Amino acid sequence: MHESGGSESEAVAPSAVSDVSVPSGLGFDAFYENHRDDVGRCLAMTLGDAALGFDAADEAMARAYQRWDQIRSGPNPSGWVYRTGLNWARSWLRRRRRSSEKAPLLARPDSHTPHLVDTDLADALDLLSDDHRAVVVLRYFYDWSVDQTAEALDISAGTVKSRLSRALDQLNKRLADGAERGSRR
Repeated sequence: MHESGGSESEAVAPSAVSDVSVPSGLGFDAFYENHRDDVGRCLAMTLGDAALGFDAADEAMARAYQRWDQIRSGPNPSGWVYRTGLNWARSWLRRRRRSSEKAPLLARPDSHTPHLVDTDLADALDLLSDDHRAVVVLRYFYDWSVDQTAEALDISAGTVKSRLSRALDQLNKRLADGAERGSRR
């Protein structure tokens, strides 16, 4: 179950993951150690909630462990874990929304949003849709190719390029607007 808090809400630094394939002899323990934190950070940035992102990464890693023989031989095991974690988190959020609609008097847990060193960028990322934010996070913070991002999100490469273009346009506009307001002060 998702719990707020914890030390995993520290600043999110960009991660460079150059090779998402898994060597044939690599066991799950090594895969987990090499990829869990990066997947958790990317999910945290995509979801806007560090605790939920790392919970989703852990849930997805548990599912990957159960299917490791099939996943290891796939072209992008990290992408499989990311997509599984994202799907799990979105389902969890839907269930939480439905239960809060039924019982609006229940207290809602605080969100511990990861923060970037550049708060303007973090604010601009928060304003993107989930789909657009996921593409930006995977392409620029996880350093994945268009094809790797497409596979992880189960969309076409053209859709990745389109979402990325629109997201970058939105980010540039929001960051330029923020800089313009800051220079008038």
